[in-house]
Amino acid sequence: MRYEGALYRPPSEAYSLIVQATIGCSHNKCTFCSMYKGKKFRIRNTDEIIEDLNLGRKYYKNVKRIFLADGDALIIKTEELIKILMTIKTIFPECERVGIYGSPKSILLKSKDELMHLNSLGLGIVYLGLESGSDKLLEGVNKGVNSKEMIEAGQKVVDSGIELSVTLISGIGGKKDSMVHAIESAKVLNEMKPDYIGLLTLLLEQGAELYEDVKNGVFQVLTPKEILLETKTLVEGLEIDDCIFRSNHASNYVPLRGTLKRDKQLILNQIKSGLKMDDLDDKELYRKL
Repeated sequence: MRYEGALYRPPSEAYSLIVQATIGCSHNKCTFCSMYKGKKFRIRNTDEIIEDLNLGRKYYKNVKRIFLADGDALIIKTEELIKILMTIKTIFPECERVGIYGSPKSILLKSKDELMHLNSLGLGIVYLGLESGSDKLLEGVNKGVNSKEMIEAGQKVVDSGIELSVTLISGIGGKKDSMVHAIESAKVLNEMKPDYIGLLTLLLEQGAELYEDVKNGVFQVLTPKEILLETKTLVEGLEIDDCIFRSNHASNYVPLRGTLKRDKQLILNQIKSGLKMDDLDDKELYRKL
């Protein structure tokens, strides 16, 4: 397979065939993210993508899932995505699901009918980075949209029949806006009604603007205990049925899992147990992107 630069994918795509449909991220302005700063965004030629799919067929006999990278492959024009998905159906008839990152702007550019068509061709899940439900924080991290637009994008995916996985970043509000982040994020998620919620924890690297703010004392990072208390407030505010909640990313201090609302108390008990851990601060050494 042909890859350019570092690849990033959701934890649930660990065993998927990854094909780069775009290079980098179409927005690439978020202050907390350094993942695609070394890449100039571009959409790959569809013929090249199809060549890579054919290469994948030569190497792998049983491909159940395919993930279209990089940061926002849903930005590709619908007619080109249709060609890619139809090729996947032909070359990988055993493929059960195609996944993709979708920025809120790229989702909003697609009509519901377009998304439904893509779903009928195998696009089974869209990963949307909400990061926070607070308008203040979305503006602060330069996400490029507000909470109303986030909700509209999320609901559009859900209404099209495509599964929606939303990621949230614990600690993105720092010490000052931790509870605002938790409360407002729960409100937005309740309106979106995603199928999955993935909780990451803020982890900054050189190259991210927010990294410099931390160094300069402008932004105060939460302690592991404060992260868990923030998460407790978030979970207490969530009122979503049949939503799988996971905090199992390598950036997290404590793994959390359950299905909302059924397991809401179970998740809160997991947080309570995490708060009692003697070595909670030591887990900083093992966190990574």
